[in-house]
Order: sequence, then structure tokens, then C-alpha cells
Amino acid sequence: MKLAVFYYTQSGQALSVAKSICKKVDHVVYKQVTPRQSYPFPWSRDEFLDVFPETRLGIPPSGIVPLDFSDVEDADMVMIVGQSWYLSPSLPLQSFFTDNGVRNYLKGRDVVMVNACRNMWLMTSRKVKEYLTEAGARLVGHIVMQDPAQNLVSVLTVVRWLMKGKKEGTRLLPPAGIPDRDIEEASRFGEIIETAWNRGELATLQDGLLAAGAIHYQPSVLFLEKTGHRMFALWARFVRRKGGFGDKRRLCRLHLFYAYLLTVLFLLSPLAQLMFWLTYPLHRAGRKRVEDCSV
Repeated sequence: MKLAVFYYTQSGQALSVAKSICKKVDHVVYKQVTPRQSYPFPWSRDEFLDVFPETRLGIPPSGIVPLDFSDVEDADMVMIVGQSWYLSPSLPLQSFFTDNGVRNYLKGRDVVMVNACRNMWLMTSRKVKEYLTEAGARLVGHIVMQDPAQNLVSVLTVVRWLMKGKKEGTRLLPPAGIPDRDIEEASRFGEIIETAWNRGELATLQDGLLAAGAIHYQPSVLFLEKTGHRMFALWARFVRRKGGFGDKRRLCRLHLFYAYLLTVLFLLSPLAQLMFWLTYPLHRAGRKRVEDCSV
């Protein structure tokens, strides 16, 4: 099997995940996605806030540097590795999926999506499915590599990483991001993918990936994500009414969103999770688990 891996990374985590998954795959070609609009790492607070409206509304401010597909035209499968920003695919991933050259390349191909994220992946998954369907590609596998820390703890560690570049743990906080051990053990997914391709069993590939732990399902976190996704749309439109990406006139509204975000994360979300678990028997959790994890 020849596997074409397209990836976007800032910190290097997504590439580490990709290389681990593909460690035991015989023939892999890595293709880096480079947006024309560069994004800093570490970020300043205002820089990271400024990408929020366009990320949530699916309006990437630029395309990508054209990709050379000549060495992957004969690839048997495609893997796309990236991350979520603001409960949506990151802007570089959105630029990738809306590029005409990429869409032409993906048409008719089998695709595995890998999301290296904090802990909220559902709405990104749904949007990626839309992009692939529009391109005429087939999503045959979905892997989520995520931070296992408790929700509020992971907020603190990922913000420290994004804003200060500090991934290492401290006496009070664990390391940010996906644990090294989880990344190292991700090679099992590559073996499952290659075996399914060799046997012509891609229709059941996702079942095999799920059995190997490709997605850790957290119903209370996904409940928060769905609610947040709807509210983010309202805030994104509110901010955009003051201008587009990079417009200083909208900075005041972005700061209001930041205050809202802190309130939701540290005050309202714990209460919402508690209410979710108190009413858990009323939720159709089993059915939703199958729907959310399926491709």
C-alpha cells in the first residue's frame, strides 16, 4: 500500500502523530500543507482571538501554497492529519479542503482523517465529512488523538502551550497535548489500516479502528461542544459585523468574546456537565455514540 499523508502542524505534534501511525506502513509520502496566511506559534492572545470568527464560519482568509501531487498520483489511500480550532477544522485545514487542486486530487479516493486535538472533535469531524463529500472522496476511517487530562485542566495546559510555548508539565499541571506514550502506541492504527486495505475490507475499517481505541468517547464533553458550537456561530457573526480578518475595529468585540469564553469554561461548563450526568439516563447515549463515531 502506498499512503499519501497530508498534514498541517505548528508545534510538530500532528506530524509526530502521523509518523507514529505510519511507522509500520511500507510506503508513505508526507506532504506538508502550507497556508499562504502564516499563523504564529506561540500565539499572542489577540492573534489567536482574531482567527476565531473565520474559523467558526468557515471563511479562511487565504488559500494554500500549491501542492505537487506528482509523487502521490498513484497513492492507494490518503491520510489527512490536522487539528481543531474553536470547535472547527483549523483554518489551514479549511484552506486545504477548499483548494481546487486538492479537491480534484481527492475525488474518488479513500481517506482516513486524523485529528490531533485537545478533547472536542465532533463538529470538526462533521465538517470534514462535508468537505470530503463535496470533493467526491470516501471517508473510510477516523482517528482522534486527544489530551486525556480533565477538561478544565487541559484548557490551562493548552493555553499555556499556545501562548507561552511551554508544553512541559509542572508540579501542579501535567504536560500539554497528547502524551508521548499515546503517540508512540498509535502505530497500531497504521497496521489496522494497511491490513484492511490488503484484504479489501475498507468498509469495516472504522470498526477495527474503534476496537483499537481510535476514539475516546466522552459524552459530557461532546454535549458541551455541541452547545458551544451553536453559541460560537452567534459570536462569530457578531464580531464579523465589525470587519474581516485582521481588522482592528473588531478587537473590542473579540475581547468581549474572550470574557464570555472564560466565563463559560470555568463557571458554566462544570455546572452544565453536572446537569448532563444527572440527566444522563434520559439521553440516547448508546445510539449517539454509534452516530458520532461512525464514518
